[in-house]
Amino acid sequence: MERDVVVSDTAATGSSSSPSAASFAATRVICRVCQKQFAQYTCPRCNSRYCSLPCYKDACIPGLPSADAHKGHSLQCTESFMRENVMDELKQMQPEDESKKKMIDILKRLHLEEEMDSDGEDESMLSEELIQKVMSGEEIKIEDLSDDEVKRFRRALASGELSKMIEPWTPWWKKPSARLITLSPDGSQLIRQVREEDTATSGPMTDQEPVTINEIPEGPESPLPALKQLTRAEPSPLLAVHLVDILYSYCFTLRLYNGDWHSDPLGASTVALSMSKVMGEDAKPETVPEALTACIEETCSPAYRHTGGFRFAIGLLDDIISILSLGHNVLVCALSDFHRLIEAGKSMLKVEKVGKTESAQSSSKLRGAARKLFFMTCWVHEQPEEAWPPLARIVEVQKASLEELDTGNRKTDIKSKQQSKVLIEEL
Repeated sequence: MERDVVVSDTAATGSSSSPSAASFAATRVICRVCQKQFAQYTCPRCNSRYCSLPCYKDACIPGLPSADAHKGHSLQCTESFMRENVMDELKQMQPEDESKKKMIDILKRLHLEEEMDSDGEDESMLSEELIQKVMSGEEIKIEDLSDDEVKRFRRALASGELSKMIEPWTPWWKKPSARLITLSPDGSQLIRQVREEDTATSGPMTDQEPVTINEIPEGPESPLPALKQLTRAEPSPLLAVHLVDILYSYCFTLRLYNGDWHSDPLGASTVALSMSKVMGEDAKPETVPEALTACIEETCSPAYRHTGGFRFAIGLLDDIISILSLGHNVLVCALSDFHRLIEAGKSMLKVEKVGKTESAQSSSKLRGAARKLFFMTCWVHEQPEEAWPPLARIVEVQKASLEELDTGNRKTDIKSKQQSKVLIEEL
């Protein structure tokens, strides 16, 4: 049986004290991985002692020189830990839990609003003549519209109907180039100088999709500090849940602004904080279903229902799954981009003419959101790559559950309508 290497403090420091003093010196265990530092932590799976997170990660990589010293600690430790987390999360998705009941209420309310909208008039916003002008490239001013057309235009603007006229944006995380993101070991952006031959049209790479400037958001501009430099406390075990909330808000905001948050940083940051309960309201959801339910409820609210409601929310879950599946580097770039968005919103707030009280409140929220995003980025950077597939799987399961719930709810509505129709005909 393996035994931990125990060294007394006096022996480790090399101090020469009396035998009686040495006998009372506290003994400490040496890290089984590096065999250099004192062990401070214990693996919950195999009870191996290690000194730091890097040693814990290194212990999971076979073939290290010190592998014999910690052969009980392997990749199975991390895999079993992640597997148990997934199983615990899935067990919490009970058929009658509070999140499901809340989601049913959201779907019923959304379907009712859709029916009310479908009963309204289906009329074109502009006359055929004005539409032809638009198609031919002529400029149209508000004065060219009739009173009725002005009313319909403003109604379409408020409802989001005009967004259908804009070319859909392809998210950067859906592009092949997202798989090529590379960051330095300290998490900072790797700078690659573009050479003249890189832009040549000949060669084996010409058939691939070209990478345009700023197609992928840059990573952190400077090295990310270790978590222990930011806080003495242990990171919350709920950070993975909060990450899902933050990613939902990021994807929602970028899709709402068609990928161009730079056109209105303050507006985009305001939308982001209203969608993320973790950043905007300092909420602390304990499960992924709880976090997603709050986000989807906000998406289906009157303020954002024009974006597509529940179906739009389901699409955002696909976005989250894509980002998580792409792993560490994509996550860091997404969070860095989100952090830049919030910082730009803070800068814009300073030049906006708003009341002092409102400005102070908004500034405080944006500062808090920026701090949380930076901390989350540092936390994500320190997590092992194998942490993200299980989290993506949890979101996938929740997406399937929500889609099944929506299908069942729609069938119930149809059946109820048919029964009502039969009853009316009998009467």
